[in-house]
Amino acid sequence: MPSIALPGADGRITAFATSPPREFPRATPPFPRVALAAAHVVADPLAEQDPWLDTRIDWDRTIAFRRHLWSLGLGVAEAMDTAQRGMGLDWAAAQDLIRRSLDAMRDIPGAVMASGAGTDHLPPGPDVTLDDVIRAYEEQCEAIEAMGGRIILMASRALAHAARGPADYERVYGRILAQVRQPVIIHWLGEMFDPALAGYWGHDDHMAAMQTALAVIRDNAAKVDGVKISLLDDGKEIAMRRRLPAGLRMYTGDDFNYPALIAGDEDGYSDALLGIFDPIAPAVGGALAALARNDLGEFHAILAPTVPLSRHIFRAPTRFYKTGVVFLAWLNGHQGHFTMLGGQQSARSILHFSELFRLADRAGLLGDPDLAVARMRHLLALHGVA
Repeated sequence: MPSIALPGADGRITAFATSPPREFPRATPPFPRVALAAAHVVADPLAEQDPWLDTRIDWDRTIAFRRHLWSLGLGVAEAMDTAQRGMGLDWAAAQDLIRRSLDAMRDIPGAVMASGAGTDHLPPGPDVTLDDVIRAYEEQCEAIEAMGGRIILMASRALAHAARGPADYERVYGRILAQVRQPVIIHWLGEMFDPALAGYWGHDDHMAAMQTALAVIRDNAAKVDGVKISLLDDGKEIAMRRRLPAGLRMYTGDDFNYPALIAGDEDGYSDALLGIFDPIAPAVGGALAALARNDLGEFHAILAPTVPLSRHIFRAPTRFYKTGVVFLAWLNGHQGHFTMLGGQQSARSILHFSELFRLADRAGLLGDPDLAVARMRHLLALHGVA
């Protein structure tokens, strides 16, 4: 197996020997858990553009990656924050992405996809009203439904700015949920992922905010498939999971504690809608295959090595996790470059990438170590590491 010299936090450069990639079990859905991978987009580095400002997407590679996820039995959560929604991907490009992905899944038996509807085309500001927020949500929900898509109701920066308390959230969500054609997934994205969402649901305290979210869900239960919370706190997720109306799903958004949350306990379990499922998709497919056989030992054996990798990718500032996701896609040959929308490939350091390389190898997730080493050497050279 190839070796590579990698820098460490102590400033020393030491040799690292790669391991053979792991062969993960394969199985055909349905699995005992719903598993949606929030998928990244592939930028087009050869398009004429201002890279920090323009949205130029390599559609062929972007859609090919979704086919990769579907081939492993995972569903796709489209146009979410992993796709750089609000950090490079605007609503116009998101509509195109959703349309193309829906077209691509039509010839894939059993393919599942849900898409993010939010208010990101409405910039937050002092003149934005709750009615403006409602109209913005309506526009995006109507567009996705007109394409035949399912909705993930994303958190709104504009609502977080305009709302004056819990009642404003209840009004906005109640209005939108009354209009949707089929049940949606409500996404509560914490401020660690997006600082502009601090105080969501009208409270800075997450447990108090949970009361408002649960009230909205109970009042509109027929229009809610489930809720995804991304607070990176398993205790809060379990507390909310146990209080959901019967039949509604908790989709874990906890990229730190997902194995135990998906496995569950005597009172229930979480399904999953996770950004980390993009880079670790082969392991997820294998773990779900083990869970389908009721083999919890194998389930945890597969996913346990992915947790240190995920915690590293999602370390603070957590909103830059997309950089690690795309980096691993590049190492594994899913795209021919490490260039991102908005120039986000610069959001992490070479030390971060070096540790990510080590952790991905230990999880068995470098599918072609020779290719990964060759590409890592190029990146090291660009950073002045000989």
